[in-house]
Amino acid sequence: MQYITLNNGVKMPQLGYGVYQTPPEETERCVSEAIEVGYRSLDTAQAYDNEAGVGAAWKKSGIAREEFFITTKVWITNAGQEKAAKSIDESLKALQTDYVDLLLIHQPFGDYYGTYRAMEEAYKAGKTRAIGVSNFYPDRFLDIAHFAEVKPAVNQMETHVFQQQKVLSKYLRDTDTKLMSWGPFAEGKNDYFNNPVLKEVGASHGKTAAQTALRFLLQKDVILIPKSVHKDRMEQNFDIFDFELSADEIKRIEELDGGKSLFFDHHDPETVSWFMSIL
Repeated sequence: MQYITLNNGVKMPQLGYGVYQTPPEETERCVSEAIEVGYRSLDTAQAYDNEAGVGAAWKKSGIAREEFFITTKVWITNAGQEKAAKSIDESLKALQTDYVDLLLIHQPFGDYYGTYRAMEEAYKAGKTRAIGVSNFYPDRFLDIAHFAEVKPAVNQMETHVFQQQKVLSKYLRDTDTKLMSWGPFAEGKNDYFNNPVLKEVGASHGKTAAQTALRFLLQKDVILIPKSVHKDRMEQNFDIFDFELSADEIKRIEELDGGKSLFFDHHDPETVSWFMSIL
């Protein structure tokens, strides 16, 4: 397993397991299987409604708590210092732990300043080992990084071969904030798994397009949390440490970057309306 050192010295596994959209009733099984495969970094969120499944799985594994790196996120309905603080305690209870390893603001909406203050207090109280943000584009990220007493350790963003976050990465480097990928496979958009570049580069290493895409992000110093409910896919996603992409291969994959989201058009009226509806 490879580790990334966060800006406060905490070491985080670079490859983890995500449970976004995993049904609550399936989460314990899926996380238990991921643990069997070898995953020790587990990423969940209040909004996923499956923190309890993650908590049950690690607890029943028989593996010591300190062997795991658990991440959760404060949802926008819990924005504000008081509500966020209460929700953090509720997350700890669901996860069956006294602390999480990484605590993030899920979205930059509502009183996220108050949320961040609650997270800073949780950090000082030992309820989390590191704090950060998620879905904070450059303007919002710079705002919170300037405002914060405890600099964000991580910004979790849509990151994959078609959206490599090259612009955001420049700003993250200024505060030594690590980029963490959600959607590393872009949920299969753009015929992801049949991309000729990924398939050709992967074939030269005896790897799949998916493994090649993950390896690319790994070599780009990105933290990964690929999600699958199938154990064989979990194993394939974990099997990316025995090969290395060349500089030429890296360059070819870099050229796939479109520089924009495959999920959200922030100029689209329907998207804007949806964001406004959840404030």
